[in-house]
Amino acid sequence: MILLGLILVLLAGGALALVLTEESARYILFGYTFELNQVEMFLAGAAAAAVLLLGLWLIGSGSRRSAKRRRALRGARAEASNRVARLEDEKRELERRLEHSPEPGDRLVSRGSQDTRP
Repeated sequence: MILLGLILVLLAGGALALVLTEESARYILFGYTFELNQVEMFLAGAAAAAVLLLGLWLIGSGSRRSAKRRRALRGARAEASNRVARLEDEKRELERRLEHSPEPGDRLVSRGSQDTRP
């Protein structure tokens, strides 16, 4: 949307540049000659202004949408980071409990192979 808005703004700017550089009411555009009266000139100016406003609106709308998406992504990343931090804290707490107060029947498989099977 931002790109389309930028194209429309440039198109309106090009129309303004064309009007400002011509000395008469005769305009040559892509090989075609246009000779406009006052009403046609007013309508062409109104159309150019509408294209300019539409382009600016598209740029603003696209920028807001992109910012909203970036905020949501930033929030999701922060939530995932908090979740990982909570899991790491829980893991440390469980490891601390296992090291400081081992119960007779509890064994971790990764702590060694103290298998007492007959």
